[in-house]
This record gives sequence, C-alpha cells and structure tokens, in this order.
Amino acid sequence: MANKNYTEEQERMARFAKAMGHPARMAILEFLLRQETCFFGDIHEELPIAKATVSQHLKELKEAGLIQGEIETPKVKYCINRENWELARKMFSAFFGQSVCKKESCCG
Repeated sequence: MANKNYTEEQERMARFAKAMGHPARMAILEFLLRQETCFFGDIHEELPIAKATVSQHLKELKEAGLIQGEIETPKVKYCINRENWELARKMFSAFFGQSVCKKESCCG
C-alpha cells in the first residue's frame, strides 16, 4: 500500500533503486544492456552468479519493471524493458542533476 505522503514518481524511483541495490542485479542489467536481442539461456553461465540466486535476482528486476521476458524454465528469455529503462534514466538523471546547496553553512 502506497504511502500518501510520497509522489508516484518517488515510489517508482525507489522501486527502481531497490531493484538495482545488489551488485548481482547490476551485473545482470549490464550484461543485458550489451545484448543486441533478448537473451535466451542461463545467465549464471555468463556471469559469476550462483544458479540458485539468479532467478530471485531476475524476479526482483522484473517486478520493478527494469527487465521483461520469461524467467521460468524452460522458457528462459529476458531483456531490458526499454520503456521503463528510459523512464528510470530520465528520473535518475533529473534527480542527480539537481544542485546541491552551495551555502557554507550547509553540510560543508
């Protein structure tokens, strides 16, 4: 249940950030970004990630909307969700593009 004190954009950005909050998931995303088409196969064979944990990481990324595809065997194919990737890119770019307080009294 969403907290009414947060905007929909803040909620979505937090979901993206949480999904990216593990080095294995970052490795999966980077691997998928290098693919020219959807990836068919076992990602644990391509990356130093234990097979037992791969499906959980894929599930987290899929639930956040950063990847799409079939993650259950035998239909194993996944790729970056281009629409949500672009949304996340714009959100994080705008967020990190904000100026930090330049006053000397501000956390300096």
